[in-house]
Amino acid sequence: MKPVHWLVVAVLIVVTWASFAFLSLDLGLLLTADARAQMWKYLVSFFPPDLSAEYLARIGHGTLETIAISAIGTALAAVLGLLLAPLAAGRFGVVARAVARLILNFLRSIPELVWAALMVMAAGLGPFSGTLALAVHTAGVIGRLFAETLENTPPEPTQALRLSGSRASLAFLYGTMPNVLPQLVAYSLYRWEINIRMAAILGVVGAGGLGQMLYFSLSLFQQRQALTVIIAMLVLVLIVDGASAWLRQRLVG
Repeated sequence: MKPVHWLVVAVLIVVTWASFAFLSLDLGLLLTADARAQMWKYLVSFFPPDLSAEYLARIGHGTLETIAISAIGTALAAVLGLLLAPLAAGRFGVVARAVARLILNFLRSIPELVWAALMVMAAGLGPFSGTLALAVHTAGVIGRLFAETLENTPPEPTQALRLSGSRASLAFLYGTMPNVLPQLVAYSLYRWEINIRMAAILGVVGAGGLGQMLYFSLSLFQQRQALTVIIAMLVLVLIVDGASAWLRQRLVG
């Protein structure tokens, strides 16, 4: 290794040690006999999972609700991101670029849970709040990705259409979009994959779906029901991960 590599490793070690000291973290507390006994007792209380027909029906409803929240939230975010992306890419001047990037930075700088808490106060408990929270935050992320994609797109096709007399909107639609559309769809699918996980977490603040079921189960010390929800989340994420990865490969290919 080069000296600079050793220096980076040394800095990371020092920063890690300093972080443990600053936060007063003692990992040894996890290894005490009392801690191990309490963790084992809590873990065992989750088994066996609740597989009753009535609860599995509720799980199915919560799963569909989680999929719907993530899908609609991602779709709305893709539309908003696509509207802001040309502005953020500088296609309409420096001032529009600065304003659009400021909006995108603001939208994605606030975590989904904070947006969800705000939406719950505005729209009440339920999937509508979760959908809005995902849409707003994801719009900032997707918009930035779309803008960078547009910035890296060769301008020659659009310029050729403009020189031939086409309007700016048509030149963008036929000269730029065909080249970037597969990448934009791939980005949207990737964010949908992430939003599936996030939709499950947003239930903590009452935004519906499997997350809300998990929060209620743990709050009422119903560990067996909570394990069923966790298994449903795991299966859902695995299915969506596989389907999204396959679709992205097909589109990009």
